[in-house]
Formats: sequence, C-alpha cells, structure tokens
Amino acid sequence: MSFDRLIRFIDKNGVERYGNVESELSASELNGKQVQLVSGNIESGFKVTDDKAEVAKFKPPKKPVIFATPPDRLTGPLDDILIHPDAQELLDYEGELSIVIGKDGYDISEEEALDYVLGYTNSNDVSARNLHALDVSGYQMGYAKSFNHFGPTGPYLVSPRLVPEPQALQLTTKVNGKVRQSTSTSEMIWSCRQLIAFASRGRTLRRGTLIMTGTPEGVGWHSNGCLEDGDVVEVTIDGLGSISNKMVFQKD
Repeated sequence: MSFDRLIRFIDKNGVERYGNVESELSASELNGKQVQLVSGNIESGFKVTDDKAEVAKFKPPKKPVIFATPPDRLTGPLDDILIHPDAQELLDYEGELSIVIGKDGYDISEEEALDYVLGYTNSNDVSARNLHALDVSGYQMGYAKSFNHFGPTGPYLVSPRLVPEPQALQLTTKVNGKVRQSTSTSEMIWSCRQLIAFASRGRTLRRGTLIMTGTPEGVGWHSNGCLEDGDVVEVTIDGLGSISNKMVFQKD
C-alpha cells in the first residue's frame, strides 16, 4: 500500500528511515513515537511495511527532484509520439500541470513566485522507465525523459488571470479512455510557488522555461501497466483544456 503521511526521520539507533503516520499529529507529538516503516524510494515507489521504529529526530521528507530536458522533447497536443526502440520496454505516462515562466528571475521568493508565471498548461511527461534504473542512469532521470517528442504540451497557455489558484485544479489522465490518474493539484507535494522558488535558488530562471510540476499516483509502472504500441494518452486539467497523443512504436 502507499503511505498516508510520509516522514523521514532518524531512529533511536541513528539510522535514517522513512515512516508512515496514519493520523494527523504535530511534530512534537510524533517525537518518541513508534511509527510503521516505509520501504522504497521516489523512483521505485513507497510501501508501508509491518515493521516499526521510534522517531528520535525529524528530517525534511525530501526536496524537489530537479532535472533539465532539451527543447526537442516538446511536441504538440495532438501529435503522435514516435517511440524509439530503446524506450519501448517500460514506456509510461505522467499527466502534469506545467508552468511557463514569463520573466527572468533569481532567488525568487515563494511570496513573489506566481508573479513570474506567464501561464499554465497541460503536459504528459512521457518516460522510459527501463532507463530509470540506478545502474543505467545513476539517478539522472532526464535521460529517460529526453527522447524527441516525449513532452506533449498544450493545447494553449492559460493566463494566470484565469487561474487565480493553481493548487485547486482537477487533473485527469486517461489511457484508451480509461481513467488512470484523477486528483487535485492541491495534493502536490510541492506547490507551484515552492517549485519556482527552489528552481531559482542561486541561479537565473529564464523566461520561456517550462516547468513540469510532477505527477500524481496512478502511473503505469506502479499500478495499471505500462504503455503499448497504439495506446492513446489523454491529459485534462480543469480550465486548461486537454491533450491527446498516440504512442507509435518505431521499428528497428
């Protein structure tokens, strides 16, 4: 099963662990408590185990995973996605809210972050999971997502004036008409404000940058199976329209 509330902590033996908290408790209330341990990681997914450990010290649950992909990755909202043979083994979808930056920014604060947004749009963060493995990628996830046309986006860029709260949008991903992902952007681990601020720490975030903000549970790798030749993936976000793209496997 997936976690309810994920914490990262040091146990009384000095070992760093992940834990699951079933009900809402403050950090002070959790100190010294026994919690169920969670196995796995952000790549393989998390699973609650039957083992327990005592919380001795809290650590931040995690930081955003930031990586860059080339512009040739982008393609239109209705384009077929040509899948290179290297990416056909464990092909996956990730419906995501995307942000386009409208002006250069450096060390942007969370309070000012949304002032830098040109608009919001839909994306499918197409991913070759077979190239995510540590011995292949060294956790450089960008390679598995950087094939040409692996980033269908659109159909339009919606003004922030029409999206006053980006954390209150419903996202739905369908594969061949069947719902695979359905959630609100309020469930994002890191908000749009936090992602923009984090991405600009000590570096200039350039206008025109597109930020894919992450995907909810329900990706094929962890649940319903990966994509096959001819599958059609549709991503819809309330108020932002939808994109629909067929996966077309290239022949050797």
